[in-house]
Amino acid sequence: MAELGGMLAAAILKVVAERRSITDEPMLLWLKRLKDAMYAILDMMDDFEADTEPITEPSPRKFSFKKYLAIMIPCLIVGPKITMANKMETMREDLEVITEQHKKFRLWEDTNANEPKVTDIRETTSIMETHVVGRTMAEEEILASLSENMQKEITILPICGIGGLGKSTLAKMVYNNSKFKEYSQVWVYVSQIFDLKKIGNSIISQLSMEVKESEYITMQMIHNCLQKLLADKKILIVLDDLWEGEQLQLKSLIDMLQIGKGSNVVVIVTTRDDVIAEKNCTIQPYKLAPLSDEMCWSIIKQKSSFESRDDKEQLEEIGKVIAMKCCGVALAANSLGHMMQSKKPSEWESVRDSNIWNSSSSTDPTSLQVLPSLKLSYSVMPSYLKLCFAYCAIFPKGHKIAKHDLILQWVSLGFSTWELGERCISHLLGLSFLEHSKSPSTIKVYDEDMTLLTMHDLVHDLARLVIDDEIFVVGKGGNTKGVCYHYALLDDCSKPLGLESSKIRALRFMDCAETELHGAAFSSSKSMRVLDLSECSIQKLPDSIGVLKQLRYLNAPRVQDAIIPKDITRLSKLMYLNLHGSSRILALPESIGEIEGLAYLDLSGCLEIAKLPESFGRLKELVHLDFSNCSCIGVAKKQKFWAP
Repeated sequence: MAELGGMLAAAILKVVAERRSITDEPMLLWLKRLKDAMYAILDMMDDFEADTEPITEPSPRKFSFKKYLAIMIPCLIVGPKITMANKMETMREDLEVITEQHKKFRLWEDTNANEPKVTDIRETTSIMETHVVGRTMAEEEILASLSENMQKEITILPICGIGGLGKSTLAKMVYNNSKFKEYSQVWVYVSQIFDLKKIGNSIISQLSMEVKESEYITMQMIHNCLQKLLADKKILIVLDDLWEGEQLQLKSLIDMLQIGKGSNVVVIVTTRDDVIAEKNCTIQPYKLAPLSDEMCWSIIKQKSSFESRDDKEQLEEIGKVIAMKCCGVALAANSLGHMMQSKKPSEWESVRDSNIWNSSSSTDPTSLQVLPSLKLSYSVMPSYLKLCFAYCAIFPKGHKIAKHDLILQWVSLGFSTWELGERCISHLLGLSFLEHSKSPSTIKVYDEDMTLLTMHDLVHDLARLVIDDEIFVVGKGGNTKGVCYHYALLDDCSKPLGLESSKIRALRFMDCAETELHGAAFSSSKSMRVLDLSECSIQKLPDSIGVLKQLRYLNAPRVQDAIIPKDITRLSKLMYLNLHGSSRILALPESIGEIEGLAYLDLSGCLEIAKLPESFGRLKELVHLDFSNCSCIGVAKKQKFWAP
């Protein structure tokens, strides 16, 4: 059953990810139906598994009397089996309809023929813009770094950073600098399709005007020609927009450029991936920083012909606010400035006051101009990474995300394993889709080992864009459209969910520190896997928590009651439980050992817990146990079994 569930989870990842690259409305609708059906099948299988847990040696001591009788007298579980059979019949009928609709699209297995290819309209050249804002110092720093390290036969300097910051523009500035006037120069736009032969032929054709590009059809021919062309020469090569992560391919490329005897080859690489930059450099990669708000405002003024406007005094303060929305991304400032060139003051105000970045409309010209560079990064991600990234939309913009918590939520939702989650974090950090938090956290960090991450605002907007119809968000910038949500970010925990909540798989509350948690705030969400109450005021953890049979992750710190409801031990699939700071809790439920899959338990700051229940010894899967500031418990304060 678990294996089948894993296959279905993988299928969901594929469907959800591929939906994002298809624009045909009927096919999008069909894919949505297929995705919803697979979610429903996964829920049904999990319910079945929860109701029929494998039993080897039943005993009244381990199970409740009712459950013990159900095991010993099979007729008592006939009812649930009939219910499950009815669900399966309904599901079979739904799948037959979906299969019939599938035939209309003439889709075939094991082919990408019907998938639209990513159209790359970003091909770059070495031609400089007339006026570049804010990158003079970066150019000087790169030239200084190159001057110190150019004595070798080959020097490789990567420029890395998020899409749209201006990496290609900076490379052009270096390329056209007088320092390289004695160098033969080559500019190659690599793109996400890594073609070693094409790159080799492009270099050859630019160094030798007698050779046409793509003339050499074998790598040996390219090798022989480059050996002659690079020998005893000074060559500057820019490899713009390098995406390839295949180390052998990259090594072949570097080897291809090292074959000229007595040559001095300088290679500048632009890439969004820090990992590629670190693995393919001879000197420290240059991490391009965002522009300041003032620089973004300068770009907007330049692109909008601001100085020639009669109403510029009226627009000055409005424009500065708009510049702040660019978040230091040059591409965004260029796009907005160009768009607002002929706009009236009222339209400038509309841009200032609207949440333009969250627009998912394909007809929105601003969205089309600002997000393509980020969408390209997203489009080439593996399916599992796409969903892990999109899930980050459940956090508010600017939120400091605890790395371990994020991975545990991915695991709880079936997106990844722990090991895969670590790799996803590394990959997203490399792409600058996640960043290490540099500013003080707005959340209380009680674990000195905690790694905090954050997302660039435009990257966060992309996450919201790609998961738009699956997440319900309220509060500033929230969307209210959609029918069947799987994720929710809410700002009021004082009442039951006011939306179709039975399909919600992950629920997070924000800014509810002064709001008391309602006893039925989430009881209708029977498909819940992740529940984060860390920003709620929890006077009492409601008894209804026990109905969330699929719950894997429960973050419920600072509970003010002395008792944890016994029903929490009905959560047989729970793997993460955080009760940090619940200073009034007197004891854990005696049957806590029934949650045998519990892997992470945080009781730090639970000052009044004097001893642990006898059943605690049955928690054999624990890999992280935190008793920090639990002075009454005579055990080690903290136990960690995974690598930090």
